[in-house]
Amino acid sequence: MTSPSGGAAPDGGPPAAAANPVALVRGRGYAVLLLVAAVLGVPVSVAAFGFLALVDKLQSLTYTDLPKALGFHGTPDWWPVPLLAVAGLLVGPIVRYLPGGGGHEPAHGFVSSGPTPPAAVPGVVLAAVASLALGAVVGPEAPLIALGSGMAVAALRLTRKSFPKQATAVVGASGSFAAISTLLGSPLLGAFLLMEMSGLGGQLLDVVLVPGLLASGIGALMFTGLGSWTGLGTYSLTLPDVPHAGAPDAAGFGWALVIGVAAALLGAGIRWLALGLLKVVARRRLPATVLAGAAVGAIALGYAEWTGHPASGVLYSGQSGLGPLLATRAQYSGGALAVLVLCKAAAYCVSLSAFRGGPVFPSMFVGAAGGIALSHLPGLGPTAGLAMGLGAMAAAMLKFPLVSLLLATLLLGKPGITVMPLVIVAVVVSYVLTLRLTPRPADAPAAEQQASG
Repeated sequence: MTSPSGGAAPDGGPPAAAANPVALVRGRGYAVLLLVAAVLGVPVSVAAFGFLALVDKLQSLTYTDLPKALGFHGTPDWWPVPLLAVAGLLVGPIVRYLPGGGGHEPAHGFVSSGPTPPAAVPGVVLAAVASLALGAVVGPEAPLIALGSGMAVAALRLTRKSFPKQATAVVGASGSFAAISTLLGSPLLGAFLLMEMSGLGGQLLDVVLVPGLLASGIGALMFTGLGSWTGLGTYSLTLPDVPHAGAPDAAGFGWALVIGVAAALLGAGIRWLALGLLKVVARRRLPATVLAGAAVGAIALGYAEWTGHPASGVLYSGQSGLGPLLATRAQYSGGALAVLVLCKAAAYCVSLSAFRGGPVFPSMFVGAAGGIALSHLPGLGPTAGLAMGLGAMAAAMLKFPLVSLLLATLLLGKPGITVMPLVIVAVVVSYVLTLRLTPRPADAPAAEQQASG
C-alpha cells in the first residue's frame, strides 16, 4: 500500500490512504471505533507480551540451559552454528508453505498491503519466534506490528458485522499501536515509528492517531501490569547508567559529519548485500535458509574466536545487548569493537535475506557499537558517539529521520538531550546521503536493462 507521499507503510501498520477522513471523524461510528480500539488494546498487548516472553525464554533455553543439560560448562563458541541451521530448517518451510509467507521480506524494509490477514498471523508468529529465539539478527517490531493488526482484524470479523474498509484499516492500525506500545521505551516512540513508516499527515493522521494512541496507552498499562505481576519486566528498550555528556563543540560536529557519512555508506552496503542474497535464497528457499542460518552462526563463531568475547554479541536483535555493551565498553578495545560492527553487520545482511523479523534493533546496535568504537579516538565521548552512531545508522536503514533522532536521544535520557544537536547533524547527513545512494524506482529497470545490454 503506497502512502500519500509515495512511500510504503509497514506490514499491518497504519492505513496509507483513506477517503474523506473528516467525514469518518464526525460520524457517529467514530466513537465506536475509539471504544473498539480501547477494548482491543487489552488482548493485543497481552499477546504481544506473551510473544516477547516466549522469545526471551526460548533464547535462554536454547543458548544457556540446553548446553548445560548436555554437560557443557558454558555455551561453546560453535554452538550457534547448528542451532541457527535448525532455525533455517524451521523458517524455510514456514515461509514456503504457510499463508502469508511468514510475513514480509525484511530485506525490502517495511512494506504493506493493508491490515494483516488473520490467516497469515500464525505463519508470521511461528517464523518470527524461530528466527528470534534461535539467534537470527532481526528485531521483533515487524512481527509485533503484523500480530497486532491481524488480531484486531480477526476480532472485527468475529462480530459477523460488516465494517467499512476505512474502519477496518483504523482498527488494524490500533492493534499495531497496542502491540509495540512499550517496545521502543515509550508509547510515543512506537506511535512515531508507525506514523513515519506510513507517511501519514494532516486530517488522515488525526483519524488514525487518536484511536491508535488510545490503544497504545492501554497496551502500555497492560505491559506494565503484566511485567509486575509475572516478574518478567516489560521488555522495553532501556539504557541504564548512561555516562555524562559534555556540551557539543566543534570537534563533535566534525564527528557528526563523519559518522553520518559512514552510516549511510554502511547502510547502503548492508541493503545491497541483503537484496543480492535474497535473490539466491528465494530460488532455493529450503536449503538456502538452512545455509544462511549456518552462515550467521559461523560469523558469530569467527567473532568469538577472533576477539575472545562471547558469540552472543553478534547474535539476536541487539535490543537487550545495548545496555551491557555500554556498561562494559571499557572491556572492549577499539579493534574488538570494529570487528563486532563488521560481524554484526554481516550477520544482519544474511539474516535479512532469509529470516523473518524487523530491521530496527540490529541497525541501532550496529550504529551504537560503531559510535563507541570511534569514541576511542580524540574529540569524541562515548555517549555522543553512541547517540550519533545509533541515530545515523537507524536513519540509513529505516529512512525515518524523526524516529531515528528520537530513538537516539530519548533513549539516553538527559545526556541524550545534551547531545541532540550533534545527533541531528549525523541523522540528517545519513538520511540525505542514503536517499542519494538509493536508486529511484524508475531508475532501477533502466539500470538493469543497461547492465544486461
